[in-house]
This record gives sequence, structure tokens and C-alpha cells, in this order.
Amino acid sequence: MPSNRELIQSLYDAFGRGDAGTVLGAFHPDIVWNEAEGFVYADRNPYRGPSQVAEGVFGRLATEWEGFTVSPQTLLQDGETVVALGRYRGTFRATGRRLDAQFAHVWTVKDGRVSQFQQYTDTAQSARVTDPAGMSGTAAADD
Repeated sequence: MPSNRELIQSLYDAFGRGDAGTVLGAFHPDIVWNEAEGFVYADRNPYRGPSQVAEGVFGRLATEWEGFTVSPQTLLQDGETVVALGRYRGTFRATGRRLDAQFAHVWTVKDGRVSQFQQYTDTAQSARVTDPAGMSGTAAADD
């Protein structure tokens, strides 16, 4: 059985290949998923169960972003908890603005399945990128 850290790394790898089925299959049926407060997809927090995550997060990422990537650079494990530190990159289709933001993900793994997820990221940058008005003209990270 892989370590919790290895499991989470395998989920990032699967997500990067576009294999959402593998990612969702590793979730506990009662997973509680929270996007960062103020993030564009926090509107439905908490997501409960794989189907809500699939529809409310993964589905929107797939349709609303061009070239969206989640690149973990460091994974740290302490028992059931795995923390991933990395970067999001992609272009929001509706605005054409590019996101290049740090993230921290806190995963809880119980009995080999993901039971909880908490995202932390640069919500001000994501708001500038996704808001059609550009938050009163404030430039995105690479505009």
C-alpha cells in the first residue's frame, strides 16, 4: 500500500493526465472538500462527496480554463495529513487573463482514501483573473 504522500502524488499525476476518474475514485464517498474562502469556486463550499467535487470544481476547471495546471513542488506528510505546496497556472477563457498563483493544499487520508481537502491560494489574483471587470482595472499577474 502506498504512503499517504505517494497516494496524493499519484492523484496530482492523474489530474495532470486528465484522469479525473482516478482522482475521484480515491475519494471517500463522504469527502468534504473546501475551496479557499474568496476563491471563484468557493461558492458551493463545502463540497460533499465525489460527485459534487466533480461537478462544482473539476467540471468548471475543465470548461472555464485553458491550459489549467496544478503543479505541486513539495509534498509533506504527517500521519493522515499531506500538505502540497505548488502553483496553479492557466488562462481563464472568459477574460483571457492568465493565472500564476501559489497554492497550499491540505489533504486528509484515512484508510487509503481522501476524506478531506482544504485549498489555500492567492484569492486576490484569482479574482482579478476571473472577474470580467478586472476588479476595477487592476492588472493580473502577467498583464
